[in-house]
Amino acid sequence: MGPMGAGKTAIGRELARLLGREFLDTDREIEQRTGADIALIFEKEGETGFRRRERQIIEELTQRHNIVLATGGGAVLDPANRECLGNRGFVIYLKASVDAQANRTGRDSRRPLLMANNRETRLRELFLDREPLYESIAQLTVITDHGRVRPLAQNIRRELDKAAGILRNMC
Repeated sequence: MGPMGAGKTAIGRELARLLGREFLDTDREIEQRTGADIALIFEKEGETGFRRRERQIIEELTQRHNIVLATGGGAVLDPANRECLGNRGFVIYLKASVDAQANRTGRDSRRPLLMANNRETRLRELFLDREPLYESIAQLTVITDHGRVRPLAQNIRRELDKAAGILRNMC
C-alpha cells in the first residue's frame, strides 16, 4: 500500500515474480469486474461508490493465500480495509515523497483525485491525510523515491525472509 506514484503495481508485480506468487491489483480487479475504468466509476458513482466497490474487493482478495496485493492509495481510509489488510497479510507501506509522486503522476490523466488545478498541493493534502494511516498498519516501510523496481523488490523479499525467520524462531 501507499500513495499514488509510490510504485505499488510495478514493485508488487516484481515481488510476486520473485516470490512465485500471484499478483493482484485492487484497481485492476474493479476495472475488470465492472468493465469501466476508475475515472468513469468516480464520474458515475462518486468516490463513495468507488470506495464501496474497493471495500468489497479487499474483503474478498485478502481471504486468498499466497498472493501479492496492491491496493489503491485511498484504500487505507476505510477502517474495514485497514482491518482486513492488517489482520490477513503482511502490510508493506511503499512511501514516496510528494515530489516523487508529482514527477511520476505528472502526465497521468487517469487519476480522478488529481484532477485539480494544483496537483502538487492535492498530493500534499492526500499525503497528510493518509500517511498516519499507512504508518498505523505497516509492518514494513520502504522508501521508493530513488530506488529502481527490481532492487526495491529484492530488498523487500530479503526483509520478508528475515521476518519469516524471526517468526519461525518464536514458535
